[in-house]
Amino acid sequence: MVCVLSAPSLYDFTGGDPPSLRELEDRYRAQVAGASDRGEIWHNWIVRLAESSLAVGFVQATVVGEEADVAWVIGVDHQGQGFAREAASEMCGWLNSDGVRRLTAHIHPQHRASERVAVALGLTATDEVDEDGEVVWERVFATPAPGGIGE
Repeated sequence: MVCVLSAPSLYDFTGGDPPSLRELEDRYRAQVAGASDRGEIWHNWIVRLAESSLAVGFVQATVVGEEADVAWVIGVDHQGQGFAREAASEMCGWLNSDGVRRLTAHIHPQHRASERVAVALGLTATDEVDEDGEVVWERVFATPAPGGIGE
């Protein structure tokens, strides 16, 4: 994942710098340990190419009750090929079938690619802006979707 997350342009909208191997190891250890808030569940998946298992990014969700805040990151070498949409769609469908009724995502107001992914997931922009200046997008499900997000 160090290579996947190494391009400085990947942080144009989120800020920060590419993580070192040590920083990723520390981050992954913390993710495996889980949230300190017992009401919060963290889910993190590496996105891999089916034919080669090459890592190209990740998707993640923080679940509290019936709500999940979701995110996706695809390395610059694999952007624009539908991987974020596909992986995030699978994640959101799984979350919904597991009882999540409301999805949110925080997206920089100039990050058009992430906005397109959010629209594909059925999320819509709200009037809410978080402390980082990102727009909160949401989707509310009436009932679980046994077959995934599209049902």
